[in-house]
Amino acid sequence: MKPSTFAFLTKRGVRNLGKHWAMTIACIASLSVCMTLNIFATLVEVNVDSMVNYLGQQNEMVVYVDPNADDATIQSVGEKIAATPGVSRMQYMSKEDVLNQYRGYMADYAVLLDEFETDNPFKANYRVSLGDLSQMSAMSQTFQQIPGVYSVAAPIEMTNTFVQVQQAVTQMGRGIVLVLMIVSIITVGSTIRLSVFARRREIEIMKYVGATNALVTLPFVIEGLTMGLLSGLLTAGVTIGGYAYIVQASSTLGGLWQLLMGTALVPLEYVWRNILVYSLAGGAIVGGFGSMFSIRKHLNV
Repeated sequence: MKPSTFAFLTKRGVRNLGKHWAMTIACIASLSVCMTLNIFATLVEVNVDSMVNYLGQQNEMVVYVDPNADDATIQSVGEKIAATPGVSRMQYMSKEDVLNQYRGYMADYAVLLDEFETDNPFKANYRVSLGDLSQMSAMSQTFQQIPGVYSVAAPIEMTNTFVQVQQAVTQMGRGIVLVLMIVSIITVGSTIRLSVFARRREIEIMKYVGATNALVTLPFVIEGLTMGLLSGLLTAGVTIGGYAYIVQASSTLGGLWQLLMGTALVPLEYVWRNILVYSLAGGAIVGGFGSMFSIRKHLNV
């Protein structure tokens, strides 16, 4: 195909958007709604993962060291914990550190702990955070086998609850995304099919005068591709604006939200590029292929 022919057919496909403006608006609106819901469902999944990880990090494993262990044994325990795959953070707390921590908790009654200065009943320990919360039970048993470890305290049941919630939301989110993708393809395909059907006579005449399938198809593909890109831009604008408002509003809730969630919501600057790329790519793919498949049956005349 000559460049001049390609340019002519491209201009014709773009011009058809204005000639059939009602169909164009219907297609852009339907695709934008479906893609917006799709992206928001994905954002919910991403933020739930972030929240579960944040809450999980607040539930540390506490590895207590044998009270009779010497400094070399304590150091050996720390080295083995740090070398264990999956450990994301570790902090050593001596007996004195634990005592001072309780002094902070009981600031008004700290004098009651003075008698422990010479007979400290607390145990030195390592506070351990894991990268994968689902491994907490297995990690607890692994740490228990390290020589010099007295006991291991881990919020296994609470962590399992977090992991189950995360898995349930992930599966639900992926299911919603899949359904919305199918709905998007069907909706856009049906809208474009109506547009193609309305111009079936035009297609038949082009075929009768010797136009190839490529010449007939290209304007419709360009038309669908353009509608998809416009839908993607609209989707990206609405989604980015809506998500920015949600992130900003969540920072003003304070109270229980900040206590439980902290800064767990994924910041806008981390996701806006992905939103823009996915919106444009999704709109272009659905619009382009939707047009291509919708016109196929009208090429046989």
